[in-house]
Formats: sequence, structure tokens, C-alpha cells
Amino acid sequence: MEWAELYGPDRQPDADEIARYIDSPLWDRINRFLGDGYGVQPTYSYSGCSAQPGWNVKYQRSGRSLCTLYPMPGHFIALVVVGRKEEPEAELLRPMLSPYTRELMERTPLLGAMGRWLMIAVTDEAILEDTERLIRLRRKIKVA
Repeated sequence: MEWAELYGPDRQPDADEIARYIDSPLWDRINRFLGDGYGVQPTYSYSGCSAQPGWNVKYQRSGRSLCTLYPMPGHFIALVVVGRKEEPEAELLRPMLSPYTRELMERTPLLGAMGRWLMIAVTDEAILEDTERLIRLRRKIKVA
């Protein structure tokens, strides 16, 4: 059953239900990375957006989005926005990224002041590491 059908706007899933639906160790890793590295807690939000409807998990620090995570069966999608300010660093980072993420960056247009909105399907460790690198461009990891 599709995510948006399982959990409609009136039925918010809890963290365990999301983890069971995704059923991937990469989910735990991204949440630890964001929680430990940035000292942030997730917020849950329902979107009726036709591109990715259903509940998503947002991480923000100091009012600035780090990423939004969309549950999928067996994996998740991470929306990471590479802003105009981060674009030069992202270009330097591109050759070190996995082939999937490099190609995604190449085919995702830069939307003027809005930056580059990357919908990254996190299906393996290399892509997870790419995602973490791109998030670090948005905001450096907090120092303990």
C-alpha cells in the first residue's frame, strides 16, 4: 500500500511506523547524523503535493532547512536544497560524489535564487554519504 494511503492527513505516523515502512538501516543513520551532528529533532508534516504526497520528516536548524525526508518502501528520498551560496562548493564536491548523485546534480536545474532542489533517492551507503556531504554544505556540523 502507498505511503499516502496508509497515513492520510488525519493519521500522523510515529517514528517507529516510519522506520518500519522504510525498513532500511540507512534511515537510522541519517536520523542519527542529523540529531547528533546538528542537535535537532525532526518535525512531521503532511503534504498534498502531487510530486510526493504524504507525511514527510523535516529537519531545520536556526530556521534554515537542512533537509526533508520522504519515506518510501525500502528507502527514502532526501530533499536537499543547494542554495546559490553553496553552489560553488557543491561544484567542487561533485567529482567526489557517486555517479548517481553526480548525474542528479547535472540534470537538476539551478532555479535562480531558489538554488538547486535535489530529490535524492537514498538507496545505498554511497548515496547516503553524498547526502550528508550536501547537507554539510547547507550548515556546518555543530561543535560539541
